[in-house]
Amino acid sequence: MALFQDAWISVESTADVDSYRRLLLENGLGATPPMGWNSWNHFFCDIDETIIKATADALVSTGLAELGYKYVNIDDCWAEQERDSEGYLVPNKKTFPSGIKALADYIHSKGLKLGIYSDAGFQTCSNKMPGSLGYEQKDADTFASWDIDYLKYDNCNNNYTEPTKRYPPMSQALIKTGRPIFFSLCEWGEMHPSFWGAKLGNSWRTTTDISDTWDSMISRADQNEAYANFAGPGGWNDPDMLEVGNGGMTHKQYVVHFSLWAISKAPLLIGCDVRDLSNNTYKILGNKEVIDVNQDPLGIQAKKVKKDGDLEVWAGPLSKSRTVVLLLNRSVIRSTISAYWADLGVPADTSMEVRDLWKHKTYNKALKNQLKFTMEGRSCRMFILKPVS
Repeated sequence: MALFQDAWISVESTADVDSYRRLLLENGLGATPPMGWNSWNHFFCDIDETIIKATADALVSTGLAELGYKYVNIDDCWAEQERDSEGYLVPNKKTFPSGIKALADYIHSKGLKLGIYSDAGFQTCSNKMPGSLGYEQKDADTFASWDIDYLKYDNCNNNYTEPTKRYPPMSQALIKTGRPIFFSLCEWGEMHPSFWGAKLGNSWRTTTDISDTWDSMISRADQNEAYANFAGPGGWNDPDMLEVGNGGMTHKQYVVHFSLWAISKAPLLIGCDVRDLSNNTYKILGNKEVIDVNQDPLGIQAKKVKKDGDLEVWAGPLSKSRTVVLLLNRSVIRSTISAYWADLGVPADTSMEVRDLWKHKTYNKALKNQLKFTMEGRSCRMFILKPVS
């Protein structure tokens, strides 16, 4: 912790906050998008310490933790409805009887990190526990004393106060604790947090909550893509958590979901029950080649580079002079999509080695000028292109 102590003295100016964020980046916090699990999309308020521990165990036993899924994030409903007599948050005595510090110790013993939830309002979104508005330093100190590693900070019950006034106090309170805590601003994209979030946190929601449907998922990807230029190492656009494995979409649609989140450098936070993963769900969440795109150290979010009705090409640069390309068929009918090198900003006569990230196959023949594939409706193909010397 010695690296950080000198930075906590003053955080009153923008320069101080910028300096702090640089220190966190040097320490590896947010250098790539966070990966892990969050309780909300599957369990909602029906959580307890047994579920959280079993989830951590499952992340390890399945090998997902080794692939990078390190954060185990408790969402809403973990606390009592009232603070104690001194104004501190109290873990729910029935569902978290051992307390959050004991749970953090267990999670850390597995080589994982523990995340927690609060709200920049008077109550959280469930209305079942207090928010942190007006209690920012007290709550930040509490989270630090529990050895929390990640804070999701929601946006409900805020009395219509602007988020640009409500989020900075928690950012500064976290800084003053002296503990590096990944700060996730869940502002829902209402006041374009991509424009100001990097001054305060490590990620920021660009959308309202996702649901487990094709239309919801694809619309969040579209909204998030508009802010691609504002993301990078240390601060990431967040189109909400993954629905993969919750059952509302087909396997092909979940492949699209995971591919879009990966190419968009979105946080990869699993939202299903990892204690009971199907083989198909594991093949999606555990695709190391797609994960590596998300975790590429260059940290540049991909963009749509071509659109022809429901047929799209998304692309972005990767380290080592590579390019990632996603061919996306949003229609319900079988269609052919072409991606020309000109769409990618590459000279037409460049020979490219082509790696298919879902078939785990490198094509024997280098390609020039274009990729062209016919795909089923609501499906995608994902490739890495590498110049052949």
